[in-house]
Amino acid sequence: MELPKWLDNYIFGDLKAAYCPSYSDMTNVDDNNEKTLNYLGTYFPRSYAESHSIFNEYFKSNLADYANKEELSIFDFGSGTGGEILGLLASLGSYLPHLKKVRIVVLDGNHHALRLYEKILDKLRGTVPFRIENQTAPLMIDDFYDLSILDSVILERFDIIVSFKAVCEFVTKQQFEKQNPYEHIAKFLLPKLKEEGVLLLEDVTTYNDTSQEWLPMMMDRGLKAANCNVLIRNTDYNQTYFITHSRKSNDKSKVAWRMVKKQ
Repeated sequence: MELPKWLDNYIFGDLKAAYCPSYSDMTNVDDNNEKTLNYLGTYFPRSYAESHSIFNEYFKSNLADYANKEELSIFDFGSGTGGEILGLLASLGSYLPHLKKVRIVVLDGNHHALRLYEKILDKLRGTVPFRIENQTAPLMIDDFYDLSILDSVILERFDIIVSFKAVCEFVTKQQFEKQNPYEHIAKFLLPKLKEEGVLLLEDVTTYNDTSQEWLPMMMDRGLKAANCNVLIRNTDYNQTYFITHSRKSNDKSKVAWRMVKKQ
């Protein structure tokens, strides 16, 4: 897959993003502006490709569920710079041309990332056939108490919820003590789905030094404990995606993902 030219020019040209891979446990919520630009140039394109590919696969088999929808609502938990949102919107433009409006709510604790996301989304508006309404929620989640506060703030239900490469940060920082963050995040997000809504949970596939466990295995245990209905998932232990842009040809990412819904 190739990053759209306008998007490539904007993030690397206008926004001055940098390609700078990191091979340590991912913790990005506290990044300063420079590190956030590194994230934008490295992981934004990867998340774009992953999200675009996964939702293309999903919509190919489930178009009938969206045949009469003119509006969709999306919630992104831990949105960062929003690569997964841009990939999802590109997929919606291809498979659901009858859409008239998409409402998006994104949550993240990094203000630098949210500002970049808002700039990119503004640039995107003229490239899609539907109207976009966006709401950002700049909130840091540190523990169970913060989730309960958020539960009283995010009152609406959504057609699609996504969370990409976010839960691994809770694992690394032990923000839910030694309990499984995937279980708690899933239990928080599932009630916020509409009746036929779907949740796409994706994360890196590394061995986490803090939890001393492979993250995909931890994800599966958490989703099972949360009583999720897994619709589709990557095969084997991870899935590989490739994205080409002006700073890297065929940049490779390996992720684990599960598309789930309420039982």
